[in-house]
Amino acid sequence: MPFEIVRNDIANMTADVIVNSADHFPAIGYGAESSIYKKAGKELLKYRKKIGTIGYGDAVISPAFGLSAKYVIHAVSPVYSPDDTDAEKKLRSCYEKSLRLAEENGCESIAFPLLGAGNNGFKKDVALSVAVGEISRFLMESEMMVYLVVYDKNSFALSETLFSSVRSFIDENYIEEKRASDVSFLRCLPKKEGGSIGRNAASSERIAYRGEDEESFCAPAEISASRSLDDMLSRLEETFSQSLIRIIDERGLKDPEVYKKANVDRKLFNKIKNNVDYRPSKITAIAFAIALELNLDETKDLLGRAGYALSRSSKSDVIIEYFITNKNYNIYEINEVLFMFEQQLIGA
Repeated sequence: MPFEIVRNDIANMTADVIVNSADHFPAIGYGAESSIYKKAGKELLKYRKKIGTIGYGDAVISPAFGLSAKYVIHAVSPVYSPDDTDAEKKLRSCYEKSLRLAEENGCESIAFPLLGAGNNGFKKDVALSVAVGEISRFLMESEMMVYLVVYDKNSFALSETLFSSVRSFIDENYIEEKRASDVSFLRCLPKKEGGSIGRNAASSERIAYRGEDEESFCAPAEISASRSLDDMLSRLEETFSQSLIRIIDERGLKDPEVYKKANVDRKLFNKIKNNVDYRPSKITAIAFAIALELNLDETKDLLGRAGYALSRSSKSDVIIEYFITNKNYNIYEINEVLFMFEQQLIGA
C-alpha cells in the first residue's frame, strides 16, 4: 500500500529515504536520531556539520552512508509553544519539503518518524494528524511508498474522542456478537415442534439462538429500499472486477482518484481492472469500498463479489462498519484506528 504505519526502529527500515528528526544545529540528539547516526556511521555526522544550521520547518538531503537507504533527509521540526502560532505550519512544512525532496531525487519510498512528538512537545494526536494530513495530500498527486514508523504504541495516539467512540462501538457490537456465538449458531433453523431445530427450505440465512428459554428465529435477508430485487439479480453474475469498474463509471470517477483513495498502487489496480476474474485480498476489497464511499449494504455486496463478508466476530470488520455507518471514508484515519487496535491495515 502507498501509505503504511509500521512499528519498527526507523534506522532498520529499508527505503530510498529515511527522514531524520534533526536538531537545528549539527548535533546528535536522542531517540530515533541517535539510532540513525549510530547505524549510518561517523560519515553522516561529518556531512551534517558541512550542511550547518537548518531552519525550523526546513529539510535538507544527504547521503545515507551505512543505512539501508540512498539518502537521509534531515527535517527540523519546531519545538511546540502555545505562543508560537506558526508551530503547526512549520511541522507541516517538514513533511511537505521532505516529500518533495524525495520526489526530486527520484525516490520511490520514504520512511518518516512521527515528527514533532516527544522532546519537541507536540501532543501525539496533533503530530499524527499533521503527518497523516500532509502524507495523504501528497499521495493524491504523486506515486511513492510512504512509511510512518513508530517505535511502539506509546509513540502513537489518536484523538481521545475518536478512540472512545470506536471503543464504545466495538464494545456494543463485537463483544455482544462473541457472546452470541458462544451460545449457539443456527442456519435458518426454525424451532420445530418439540423444540428440535431444522432447516427452512425457503431460506438459508444464518441466525443466532437467543438462549434455552427463548424461541429461535429466522430473519429474512434485508434488501435495501434503494436497490430492487431485479437490480440485485441483474448484477448476480458480475465479478469483483466488473462490479468495481461499473461503480467507478456510474459515479463519474477517474481511476487514479479511486485507487489513491483506496491506498492501492497503480499496478495492482491495473491487474484488477484488466483481469475480469481477479480476486483481491479482503483488505483490498474493503479499501475500494471505502474509496467509493459505499454504504454498508453496497459494501457487503462488493465484498461478496470477491467471496468475502463482514463479520461482527472480527474486530477489524466491526471497526470498518463503524466508519462506514458514520460516513467517514478517510482510509488513513481508518488505518490509524486499525493500527491502535492491532488489526491489519487496509489497502494493498
